[in-house]
Parts: sequence; structure tokens; C-alpha cells
Amino acid sequence: MEKTSIFTFIKKYGLIGLVLILLLSGCTDLNEPISADTEGWFNHYFVYTFSVLIKGLANMLNESYGLAIIIITLLIRLAVMPFMLKQTRNSLEMQDKMKVIKPEMDEIQKKYKDKKDRESQTKMQQEMMQLYQKHNFNPLASMAGCLPMLIQFPILIGFYYAIRKTPEIAAHNFLWFNLGETDLLLTGLAVVIYFIQFKVSQIGLDPQQQKQMAIMGLISPVMIGFVSLNAPAALPMYWAVGGLFIIMQTLVSKRMYLAHKKKIEAAENA
Repeated sequence: MEKTSIFTFIKKYGLIGLVLILLLSGCTDLNEPISADTEGWFNHYFVYTFSVLIKGLANMLNESYGLAIIIITLLIRLAVMPFMLKQTRNSLEMQDKMKVIKPEMDEIQKKYKDKKDRESQTKMQQEMMQLYQKHNFNPLASMAGCLPMLIQFPILIGFYYAIRKTPEIAAHNFLWFNLGETDLLLTGLAVVIYFIQFKVSQIGLDPQQQKQMAIMGLISPVMIGFVSLNAPAALPMYWAVGGLFIIMQTLVSKRMYLAHKKKIEAAENA
């Protein structure tokens, strides 16, 4: 098991979400308005539902589609926040355990470095398993902890399509921009926010892990910028709001974990 396998697995989900959006964009006509008659179960249960919700909330807010998108974005993030806090806590726990067992893992791997026969490899795996049991470390637990991140993708992608396929949005302004036209300032803001979000996610990682994940941290903001330059301003606004929420959520979860960790250490030393 490599040192960064757990953390790169977790970080890749944000990138995968953007890739899914791009791929799905190629499988449907984004210029075709969504309606109750649009074919496809995903369109019916996710995209159309969100479109109706956006229009209904905007009507309640004096035709403010921008504010409606912001409110729904925050509600979605709040709904998945408990799962994300739990996932972040599991990730941090795994990170701390990895720091403890890494020297012993390196010794085992060094011991069998030049032994490629099946018997030696089997012995190495057995010693690794004994090491995991010694420290109550389960590598597969990190993958299970990422399931909440997968659950949110249909929701976020459905909301994305609802924004793209609801023509009423493009006919309204919000703050300084038109929701249906590309806005360079808002695009830049979304890119900066997601870059900051990546830097915040690296808090607590050792320098080697930060270096190994540096390229991945640049890909997501670049992809958001690329998509935003070819999309109505409602989309980078949605990403910017979601990114700000994720930054605050990450800071809160890390602080909660540190407080929990100190409490346990104090109890053990008492």
C-alpha cells in the first residue's frame, strides 16, 4: 500500500465530479429546455425537479433567480454536510494512523525489496496485515468513508443541468452580471475559490503529500475556469458559493477533529 493511496483516492472525487459533468454534457443538448415531457429518468427525477424548485423559489423571492440558486446550493451542501464531516474525520484519523505506521511499513517493504518470489511476497503481505491489526488500521475503511461523496454527485449534477436547461434564468440579472451571459470576473472568482479550497484541504498533510497532490489541486480550478468561460454566469456563481461553503466546512471539520483528538489524548494521559 502506498502512502498517498488513501488521500489521492479521496481527492480524486472532486475531479471526477467535474469530469462527469463534462462527459454528461456531451450526451445531452444543453440548449434544450427541461420540461415534464423531457425523456430520461435522470431528467425527470433530478433535473426537472430542481428546475421547478429554482423557478418556484425565485417567484417567492421577487423573481431573484440568483438568490434562488444560492439558497438551493446552500441547502444541498447543508444536507450532505453531516456525511462530509464524518468522511473528513475518518480521513484525518487514517492520516494520523498512517503517520504512525509508515516507518514500520517502510521497514517491511525494504526487507522484501529484492525478494520477488511468491513465498516472500506472501510473507510480506502477512507482516503488513499483522502491522495493520497491531494499529487497528483498515485500509478498506477509507474507501467506504468516501461513499457519501459519491452519493452527492447525482444531486449536484442534476442541479447543474437544471441551471443550464432552465431558460428563465438567462433572462434575469443578479448583482453586476446577467445570469445567462459569461462573466469573466465571476469566472476568476470561482477559480480562485476552488484553488483556496484545495489549499485548505492540504492543511495537516506532510510536505511530501502536498507535493504529490499539487498537480491535482491545479486541475480542478483550471477545469472550472474552462467550463465557466463557455457557460452562463449562473454556473460559476453556483460553483463559487459551493466552494466557499466547502472551505468553511473543511476548516470546521478539521478544528472539530483536533478538539476531539486533544480530548482523547488528555483522557489517556489523565
